[in-house]
Amino acid sequence: MEVANMGKTVAIIDNGTFPKKEYPRYLLGKADIIICCDGALMKYFRNMAAVFGHERMPDVVIGDMDSITPSARRRYTGKIVHMTGQDDNDQTKAVNYVIENMPDVSDIYILGGSGEREDHTIGNISLLMEYARQYGDRPHIEMVSDYTTAFAITGTSDIQCGEGRRISIFSPDNSLTIRSRGLQWPTDGVVFDNWWKATLNRATEDNVHLEFSHPSVALVIMD
Repeated sequence: MEVANMGKTVAIIDNGTFPKKEYPRYLLGKADIIICCDGALMKYFRNMAAVFGHERMPDVVIGDMDSITPSARRRYTGKIVHMTGQDDNDQTKAVNYVIENMPDVSDIYILGGSGEREDHTIGNISLLMEYARQYGDRPHIEMVSDYTTAFAITGTSDIQCGEGRRISIFSPDNSLTIRSRGLQWPTDGVVFDNWWKATLNRATEDNVHLEFSHPSVALVIMD
């Protein structure tokens, strides 16, 4: 996916594997606003010089603050948003904070959302579908790692991914049919009753067309 230029961009740093490759670090380096989940703050601090070449304070540190030291709290006084609720994880708290307080943001890039623990990875990626259900496609939200880009769609879509790109599609809706054009293995007959059913596909055209049988939600992960 291309980086949009319609408004400000936000990088949210989760407490997974901090990215090392060029593209996710490019997104971080170019972000207008940086939000660290509290558990990721020390990872960000250790890596920021390699990304920016200098110290770049996060604009917001968000979470229940049980993962940062008293000295870090003092250092980031004025940037901390303390949220204690247990119904949402820190990633969702950060996304909701952006939606509620930053109306000029067009793109959110979640970094460090995968790695470290598989259960956290699955949970964080699946939340992209919840954000899409709740907020639609504005702002655009992607999770980017050293290996993949993930985002959710809520209806018929054209995905400009590039010929040869590997692509997987997931949906929790087993009544959904997705007719496809531009994939090596068409998804027309896929029943989404297990996670693997439309994975490990490949684009045969620069543009992949996915046509939903009804409004629903699906997760797209590309290399």
